[in-house]
Amino acid sequence: MAAILRAPGLGGVWGTVRGLATAVRQAEPATAGLDAKQMNLCSAVNDALHIAMDENPKTLVFGEDVSFGGVFRCTVGLAEKHGKHRVFNTPLCEQGIVGFGIGAAAQGYSPIVEIQFADYIFPAFDQITNEAAKYRFRSGGEFNVGGLTIRTPYGAVGHGGHYHSQSPEAFFTHIPGIKVVMPSGPRETKGLLLSAIRDPNPVVVFEAKMLYRTAVEDVPTGDYSIPLGQARIARAGSDVTLVGWGQQVLVLEQAAKELAASDGIEAEVIDLRTLLPWDAEAVAASVEKTGRLVVSHEAPLTSGFGAEIVAAISDRCFYSLEAPPLRIAGYDTPFPLVCEPLYLPGVQRVVDGVRRLLRA
Repeated sequence: MAAILRAPGLGGVWGTVRGLATAVRQAEPATAGLDAKQMNLCSAVNDALHIAMDENPKTLVFGEDVSFGGVFRCTVGLAEKHGKHRVFNTPLCEQGIVGFGIGAAAQGYSPIVEIQFADYIFPAFDQITNEAAKYRFRSGGEFNVGGLTIRTPYGAVGHGGHYHSQSPEAFFTHIPGIKVVMPSGPRETKGLLLSAIRDPNPVVVFEAKMLYRTAVEDVPTGDYSIPLGQARIARAGSDVTLVGWGQQVLVLEQAAKELAASDGIEAEVIDLRTLLPWDAEAVAASVEKTGRLVVSHEAPLTSGFGAEIVAAISDRCFYSLEAPPLRIAGYDTPFPLVCEPLYLPGVQRVVDGVRRLLRA
């Protein structure tokens, strides 16, 4: 089943990751054999939301502009099918959106709240960290808001600049009591989102907005889920382990393809899927086999989640490592507009980094 990426009119912005249009993924064992149809990532989100709302009459969807489909059109048709008492717009107040979601979850509802851009999730940071994440703990397990799911689009889009392009996932991986999910494509998104909605803990789901319409692949049409906390081997290899999440997985897959064709280097690509909790066992098993580790993400290098992975794997796999682990990430600057192609950790930066690592 092929993952097709279409990015018309983006010019040189994604020239650093050119070739992604031919990325191919194999069906996961959990989804192989299921009836499927071509969906982009936006449609996969929409499909998952319909399933969740059909399944549970106490599921709510709300946020800025969601009742008419949202700015990315991920919630199209929900209000018409399920009613405006379950799908509704909110004021432009992120702390209020999440706060209302916490209250609804505390009363037994399953609220799916949308923060229109991940860049604007920070006003809700206190609600997420000090209320949602601690609700069960501070009540000794008597109360919880585990029904809360927060969806938000993140990352580069080609023209977003510093207020519509950020990748703030690392902030949230420092918070015990929540889970953090970052899918890499339509099939992954639907399965992981349904798992997030059903998980007994609050979950923040970061969706790659660049992929909403550029990523298309066969997605099972019915109900299915992908377990949280389990990584996926996107490409098998023996020489180096490449770890990423979200849309960066596609960059790593293309880099691995180029390395195999030009250098004979067989890179294993791991899609982490979930950052909190992350699948350290899967990454360690791969590094023990390959002896080398590269972690790549769009977020700035310093204190990015790649640092956690490198620290943990260096400790667990010290005697298996043939070279120091390498991080390839965004730079420690605000996300630029004109210089976005230089900022992004594209295919060529990954390929060059792997070549340096293999020479070490």
